[in-house]
Amino acid sequence: MKAVRLTLVSHALTEPQKVGRFHRLDDAILAFDGPLPQTVKQVLSAPERRATQTAAFFAPSIRIEPALADCDLGRWQGVTLKHLQEDQGEALAQWLQDPACAPHGGESVAGLCQRVAAWLQAFDTPGEWLAVTHPMVLRAAMIAVLGCPLEAFHRIDVPPLSRLSLSHAGQWRLRLDQNASL
Repeated sequence: MKAVRLTLVSHALTEPQKVGRFHRLDDAILAFDGPLPQTVKQVLSAPERRATQTAAFFAPSIRIEPALADCDLGRWQGVTLKHLQEDQGEALAQWLQDPACAPHGGESVAGLCQRVAAWLQAFDTPGEWLAVTHPMVLRAAMIAVLGCPLEAFHRIDVPPLSRLSLSHAGQWRLRLDQNASL
């Protein structure tokens, strides 16, 4: 059995992230403000613009992977957290506490976690892979790999360009990077 190494990367900074607003489907990145990454041959990307723009910094050719799409936040797309706290405080609190609920009419956290877990379960192509996606997808991957309860989802912070390194040789394992700069 050949090993799979998969690094999930959160997309670069966007305007909605700067102002505390949920993303819309067509939001773009502001800039890639880190050291230019090494070129990787096998790059996957979520379908949203902010992910594909970030992925373009890693490789000239990327493959779109629908399972890496951001959580569908339905009516909350483009809405600021401050506005939700003021106008739909109870619904926001319920969403933060109950992973199965979706008061926004979109995908629940539980649904997102199931989608990402199913994708990881099926992903078995050997080699070094890089997948550019979204903070919520990185959270879901961590929940799946570590077997955490879904209630841990909102306790994980994922800043722009965060990396989650995984390896697979029979089962998925979280891989800490010993070469990370301090």
